[in-house]
Amino acid sequence: MSGSEHQTVRPAVRLGGTVTVPGDKSISHRVAMLAAMAKGTSTVKGFLCSEDCLNTLKAMQALGATVRHEGETICITGTGGALHAPTEVLDMGNSGTGIRLLAGLLAGQPLTAELTGDESLRSRPMGRIQKPLADMGARVDLLGERGCAPIRVTGGPLRAIRYTLPMASAQVKSAVLLAGLAVKGDTVVIEPRPTRDHTERLMQAMGLDLKVDGLTVTLHGPGLDRLNLRVGEWRVPGDFSSAAFWMVAGAMSDGAEVVIQGVGLNPRRTALIDVLRRMGAEINCELDPGCSIWEETGTVSVRGRGLCGTEVGGDEIPNLIDELPLVAVAGAVAKGETIVRDAAELRVKESDRIATMCRNLSLAGVRFEEAADGFRVRGGTVRGGAVVESSGDHRIAMAMAVLGLHSAEPIDIRNVGCVATSYPGFWNDLNLLTRW
Repeated sequence: MSGSEHQTVRPAVRLGGTVTVPGDKSISHRVAMLAAMAKGTSTVKGFLCSEDCLNTLKAMQALGATVRHEGETICITGTGGALHAPTEVLDMGNSGTGIRLLAGLLAGQPLTAELTGDESLRSRPMGRIQKPLADMGARVDLLGERGCAPIRVTGGPLRAIRYTLPMASAQVKSAVLLAGLAVKGDTVVIEPRPTRDHTERLMQAMGLDLKVDGLTVTLHGPGLDRLNLRVGEWRVPGDFSSAAFWMVAGAMSDGAEVVIQGVGLNPRRTALIDVLRRMGAEINCELDPGCSIWEETGTVSVRGRGLCGTEVGGDEIPNLIDELPLVAVAGAVAKGETIVRDAAELRVKESDRIATMCRNLSLAGVRFEEAADGFRVRGGTVRGGAVVESSGDHRIAMAMAVLGLHSAEPIDIRNVGCVATSYPGFWNDLNLLTRW
């Protein structure tokens, strides 16, 4: 399979083997930003060199950091906390994480910067970061239609706030905490549900005074003039959300054995494993000996056998929001119904993932019912033999590839260049694990 416009995925005769997935996208963004704020040079191994994360590195260079590529290692020399005013618009490409977190980081800097992205990113809601950052004292202008990017951030002195998130969002939480670096005092964020905690873990590992008490996160900000982030070597674990494609592919294939090595196993990311086990998959996780004290890594082994439908909702949703298209795919071959609720956030991802999966799975012969905040899938035999559209959404493209491995007829996926956003080697790894 080759080409950037479309990929045809044929039903697999056999699926199995061992694979190592690329570095975690969420962590790569955060390491790039915080290392750029440190005084001295940090070396980063396993950094995800995808379009999204490379755009973040370019933005940090435009803000004064020095970035060197030495083989598979990224060396980032930071500014010591004082970022430079950029001379150009900062283009974050397709990354909602990149644009929202960077807006938070810039809020406390005495400069003005404009952030933008591609057409998809410019259609995603940014008002959710505007309010807390404005409450802290920054000016955040949303220059696009309906509260969307481009974003103009005019930073300056910030005040500490106690902010209760109206919705579970690791990106908003992280934007506020990054702004809190410039505050002398306690920035407090209260979550309605647990979300990814990569920012908190990395801040603690870099020496910041940050405490977590249940759903309350408190950062005792040093202020920019006293910021002293720890430099050193940071190893980014494999991206769980990338590994998830092979977990689901293996779980859907009776008799398949798939092993994914070096995967990040942060408990705030692994809810998909619980869901697949409920559906009947056999999954074993083994932590790596001497794995990082700030992010757990390990090996995940999946043995395929018949799946049954399940229900997903509530507190599980924030910790598998990126994997929900794959839950729909697994549900397509499971016995009974798979129901997802409380997932309205899917509507404002790189695409409207509920509507996009509804169209694509229906074209492939799957019985799929759309709801305002989720979906219902009735499992059975997947007919395939369809041409489907990724809508420029990397996770949709890869989820439909997994479905194609388990359909009766090939599935042709249009507009697959978006896969480079998070997993440039996806098609190579699919070939590695699959026999036709």
